[in-house]
Amino acid sequence: MVKFPARRLIVLALISLLWAVACSPQTSTTSSSSPSSPTPQPQVLISGINPWPGYSGHYVALQKDFFSQEGIKVQETFFQSATEGITAFLAGKVDVGWVTSGDAVQMISKDPSIRMFYVVDYSNGSDGILGHNINSPKDMKGKTVARENILFEKVLLRSYLEKGGLTEQDAIVRDLTAADAAAAFAAKRVDAAVSYEPWLTKAAKESGGKIIFTTKDTNLIADVLVVRQKLIESRKADLQAYVRAIDKGVKLVNSGDEEAIKIAAQKLGVTPEEAKEQIAGVKIFDLDSNKSIAFNLNHPNNAMKNFELTARAAYDFKIVPKPLELKSLYDDSIVKST
Repeated sequence: MVKFPARRLIVLALISLLWAVACSPQTSTTSSSSPSSPTPQPQVLISGINPWPGYSGHYVALQKDFFSQEGIKVQETFFQSATEGITAFLAGKVDVGWVTSGDAVQMISKDPSIRMFYVVDYSNGSDGILGHNINSPKDMKGKTVARENILFEKVLLRSYLEKGGLTEQDAIVRDLTAADAAAAFAAKRVDAAVSYEPWLTKAAKESGGKIIFTTKDTNLIADVLVVRQKLIESRKADLQAYVRAIDKGVKLVNSGDEEAIKIAAQKLGVTPEEAKEQIAGVKIFDLDSNKSIAFNLNHPNNAMKNFELTARAAYDFKIVPKPLELKSLYDDSIVKST
């Protein structure tokens, strides 16, 4: 028998091992990065939003890249009016809508698959009515009033008029967006206007008029996030990540963080000082507040009371053809599971 030196035996053994590895079937650990099977990219979540101090959490989350940090890709579509945002959402161009609960009720009446799933804020003075030479609700009789033809502005105007025993029929109503209504008031083309920040305070200062009524210490207007039910079911993890990112932004805004306030001011088109004033007129909810207050039936200030009131007003105004059941308006599963 031929004997091989020990070193050669080692070499032959290594050659045999390499040959066996080369000829055996392999499982690639890098196939996901190969040209034929690229790494899956996060599906974009399109967020429709407009100027409002209560939405500052989103502005900050986007600017500071909190969405990416949570593993989701968000595209912001910025509208100048609530009406534009509602139209885009109903047309399927937006995944997540930032709207008032009144807007949401109107949208749900047109598409029953829509749900409110997160409470953004309660207005606490940042929505209001401007007036020239109007000292009491009774003075609105026969006056020209500008307001957008959307539910929450109609509810706000009705709340003021009722104090003087009046209805919209007792005034001359012009349908203008919140921004245009404030501009018309500042130019003294109307006697009164329903608007909100960032235009409300500015128009009062520029016009020589005054703010005659606001949502201060009321629960008249809530802002919410809406999606279609199928998105809650198909992209639950994405929506959970979305609200976690918003929560980070809200916490910075509520703490008065200077960088966060500057980001909000840029979106609102005002100075940081003005942004601080406007944000003070809104109670912005973080995730904890959604759990402990907004969607807590045992809390006296829960949002479901607002939803119910708003749905009733929508029927009274003949905006919806029939009363809407409260349970059909919201889904709190994302909040409770995040």
